[in-house]
Amino acid sequence: MTDADTSVPDAPRRSRLKWILIGAVGVVALLFGAILLYAFVLNDSPDELDVDDLSDALVATVPAPDTVADAAPSSTAPASTTADPPEDGAGGDFDGDWTPTDASEFGYRIDEVLEGISTTAVGRSNEISGLLTIDGTTATVVDVEVQIDSITSDSALRDGRFVGSIMNADEFPTATFQLTEPIDFGSIPTGDEQVTATATGELTLRGVTNPVTFEVTAQTTDGRIGVLGSIPVVFADYGIDNPSFGQVRTEDDGLVEFVLVFERAA
Repeated sequence: MTDADTSVPDAPRRSRLKWILIGAVGVVALLFGAILLYAFVLNDSPDELDVDDLSDALVATVPAPDTVADAAPSSTAPASTTADPPEDGAGGDFDGDWTPTDASEFGYRIDEVLEGISTTAVGRSNEISGLLTIDGTTATVVDVEVQIDSITSDSALRDGRFVGSIMNADEFPTATFQLTEPIDFGSIPTGDEQVTATATGELTLRGVTNPVTFEVTAQTTDGRIGVLGSIPVVFADYGIDNPSFGQVRTEDDGLVEFVLVFERAA
C-alpha cells in the first residue's frame, strides 16, 4: 500500500502564482501612483523667493484705510494749500534702527528625489526678530534670528524630522545671521526701484557658525524696507547630516532663503 499523493496539481499552482504576481504588481502600481500623487498634486512647495515676492511683501504691509472717509477727503473739507511733509523714511531719510515685521519670511529649500521623481522641500517662518541699522545708503548692522521650531513645510512628517534629528531644535533653538561688513547700496531705492548689493556676514545653523557672502536686493515702499536674498548651504559645513530618509533622497546642500520687511523701530 502506498502513501496518498498530496502534491498540488500544476494548474492550481500556476493559477495561485499568477494571482500572487498580479497582487505584487498592483501593490507596486499603487505605491508609484501614491508617489506621483504626492509629487505633482499634494506636494505644494512654493516657488523660490524672488523680486516679485519682495514687492508683494512690502505692499502687503501697507495698512488699508479704516473707512471710506479715511480713504478719500471729504468734499466739504477745505483743500490744503501745502503738501504734507513726507513720512519719516518715505522721503529718503532711512537713518536709524529698523525691526522685522511679520510680513517677513525665512526658511529653507532642498531638492528631493522620491523614487526617481524630483520634488522640492520648502519650509518657512515669519517669526523673525532682529535689527537693521541704516546710515545714509549703508546698512551697518543686520542681526536676524528665527526660531527653528516655527519653520514649517507642507508635511508634518518632514517638520518633525527637521526640528528633531536634523536641526536638534531642543539644543539649538535658533538660526541667526549677523553682518560682519557694512553693505553699501549706493542709493536709496524709490518707487518700484530695486537695488542689489553684496552682503558678507556669519550664518549660524545647529550651533555652527560659518562666513557667508551673497547678493541681496533692497526696495522701499511707504517708509518700509524690504530685503531679498538666498544663501547656499552645504549641510556638512554646519554639522548637519544629509536629511535623506526612507525612499526620499536629497543632495548634500540646499538654500536658506528670505524676504525681510523692516519697519522703523519704536
